[in-house]
Amino acid sequence: MIYKFRVILDAEEDVFRDLAIDENDTLEDLHNAIVNAFGFDGMEIASFYTCNDEWVQEDEIPLFDTGDVPGEEKTMADYPLSSILDEQSTKIIYVYDFLNMWTFFVELAAIEEPETGVSYPDLLYSHGLMPVTAPDKEFTADDNDMYSDFDDDYDEDDLDMLDDDNFEDLGFDENNWN
Repeated sequence: MIYKFRVILDAEEDVFRDLAIDENDTLEDLHNAIVNAFGFDGMEIASFYTCNDEWVQEDEIPLFDTGDVPGEEKTMADYPLSSILDEQSTKIIYVYDFLNMWTFFVELAAIEEPETGVSYPDLLYSHGLMPVTAPDKEFTADDNDMYSDFDDDYDEDDLDMLDDDNFEDLGFDENNWN
C-alpha cells in the first residue's frame, strides 16, 4: 500500500508538501523524501517524534544512534512506516536541523493502492515557498513544570559559602599559584 502524507511547515504562512511513499519504506526514507521536497541539503541531524491527536510530542526517533552503546538505540532506519502509522495513528512530528529547528507536522492523509508506472517516494503537490530562515519558536512551560525541581528554602545562609572565611582552612594561597 502507498501512504500519502501532508507535511506542513510550522509557520504562519502556508507551506506544505504532499508526498506518497510505500508503507514498507522506513522513517529514514520519509526523512529523505521530506528533505528533498523542501529543498534542504540533507546535511543536518533530524528526528521524528511520535505524538497524540493533539500533536503533543512523545517519543523521539532519531536519524542516528545517539545512545551510549552503539546499536542500543533504534533509529529511523529501524521503523517501517506501517509500524508507526496507520488509520488510527496518523500524526508524527519531524524536526530538521536542531540549530534552526525546522519543525513539520506530518499527517497520514490516505492509504491507497500503488499506481502503475509511478516510482515512490513521489512528490504529489507543493504549496508555498520556504522561508529563508526557520520560523521562530516560542518554547513555553507551566511555571510549576519549569521550576519545581529547583524549589528550595533559599535564604541568605545559602550565600555563606562565598565568604572569605570559608576558604582559610583549605590551604589556598592566592599569591602562590605554583
